Amino acid sequence: MLRMIGFMLEGAWTSLRVFFLTLLFSVPLALPVAFGRMSGNPLVRGLVSFYLLIMRGTPLILQLIFIYFAPKYFYVFLNNSLSALIVSEGFWNGVRAVLSYNRFTAVIIAFSLNYAAYFAEIYRGGIESVPGGQYEAAKVLGFTRSGTFFRIILPQVVKRILPASGNEVITLVKDTALAQVIGVAELFHAAQNAAAREFSTVPIFVAGLFYLIMNWVVTVAFARAEKKLSYYS
Repeated sequence: MLRMIGFMLEGAWTSLRVFFLTLLFSVPLALPVAFGRMSGNPLVRGLVSFYLLIMRGTPLILQLIFIYFAPKYFYVFLNNSLSALIVSEGFWNGVRAVLSYNRFTAVIIAFSLNYAAYFAEIYRGGIESVPGGQYEAAKVLGFTRSGTFFRIILPQVVKRILPASGNEVITLVKDTALAQVIGVAELFHAAQNAAAREFSTVPIFVAGLFYLIMNWVVTVAFARAEKKLSYYS
């Protein structure tokens, strides 16, 4: 049992790394994506809308596989197509270095791009829910455009998007199990290996308990954040 718990803790550490790194990159990335979605420029808005369609319209598991394997196939394609024109070994070594990354990096890229799309739409809904009169009032009071957004609009947006963001973060905790698709040994992967090794389903239930505890922590954190921001109600 102790050995099994040790394997599970190693997998849980990997899952936590995927969780926190995804939030670290996707949460700030979602803001410019949201602004692009609301842009008055049709080209920018169209490109961002296409990105959102791809990220939200295809399974995350497919995106993981594509982001991990596509650079390798792209390198082979370039090598076969241009090897006669470019014979420099240094050039091809540089291309290989740029297009090569490990499985864990591929997971973080895929998760970050996917969740940035969802967070961006949550941000957009929160921003557009703020009455337009507040922008006009801030302008009359002498606030700059950036000052209006960060000092007046953003605190209200954060309060409004917390419930929806909490749902996405809870989903992210469970989605970390998809990292095993490209061979990253996260929590559920460790549980499956332990179950096969011990001929028991106990590791699967232990993994479920780990996920439940992590989501309980997330739920409590968001509940406290909502209570702290309740003065905006």
